[in-house]
Amino acid sequence: MKVLIDAFGGDHSPNEIIAGTVEAVTERNDFTAVLIGNPDIINEQLKNYTYSANRIEILPASEVITCEEEPTVAIRRKPDSTINVGFKELKENPEAKAFVSAGSTGAYLVGATLKLGRIKGVNRPALCPTMPTADPNKSVILLDAGANADCKAINLCQFAVMGSTYAKAMGVENPKVALLSNGTEDEKGNALVHEVLPMLKEMKSINFMGNCEARDILTGEYDVIVADGFSGNVAIKSIEGAVMTVMGLMKGEIFSTFKGKIGGLLLKDTFKRLAKKMDYNNNGGALFLGVEKVVIKAHGSSKRTAIKNAVLQAAEFASIGLAEKLKESIINESNF
Repeated sequence: MKVLIDAFGGDHSPNEIIAGTVEAVTERNDFTAVLIGNPDIINEQLKNYTYSANRIEILPASEVITCEEEPTVAIRRKPDSTINVGFKELKENPEAKAFVSAGSTGAYLVGATLKLGRIKGVNRPALCPTMPTADPNKSVILLDAGANADCKAINLCQFAVMGSTYAKAMGVENPKVALLSNGTEDEKGNALVHEVLPMLKEMKSINFMGNCEARDILTGEYDVIVADGFSGNVAIKSIEGAVMTVMGLMKGEIFSTFKGKIGGLLLKDTFKRLAKKMDYNNNGGALFLGVEKVVIKAHGSSKRTAIKNAVLQAAEFASIGLAEKLKESIINESNF
């Protein structure tokens, strides 16, 4: 199988993208990586690394869509962009099973929806990151994390099914699904939450636990958190900001006194493990669930480790047939 990689997407492209790709093919040997972009620049960069020549291919593309461009307009006006070329290859080549990009989120998601296409029966695909939790043996899936600011009840029901299927593919036997709200009581929430709550309760294909609050996301109590894209994006960015702020405050307090410095030295390894656990680089990227094949959006500031993990993530999900599992789960849900 082939995993496509946008070599010119992201803040640190193409150097870090190419480096991460080389690390990925070195670590796993059951796929071919296809770097998309300017062949001359990619070949020049590849000279710096040692790898099996038959493990990396190049797919030419002469244009790049930047984050400053309006996504829909850019997709239409730049047919030879790395994103457009990637989705064309993903759609038309049966050997191409997955696509990874750290480029423009808007253009990438528009391209996935318009160029690749949605799974039949899915109204709206959802951006779906996984996050660490207080339980060292568990992670939590949150969807939608920003692809759909405004949603209808049917969208959230489909998110629940897709998120549950994703969690099962990750090895969770009976994923606990919760609906993000401003309180755990059934009476809490906005009009959308009130409408979708009874619908989720009636669905037999998911293990629905009821409402949850944003503070419950990282506890490990739930496996899947369902939200509209606006609420989900606010929640995940709030968590990222809070983690960075707390880590910074702790570092400042520890090194403000002599005793603190001594204690900090003793706890150095503990803090390193905590920072590693909370680092998005170790989680790869966010899946765009609901389209025909595996599509992964890496963070725009991703460096080689994050890219390596996103590529390995793409290869893993393609190898277990995640897209096919999603299609089956949507077909089998009688409520749609």
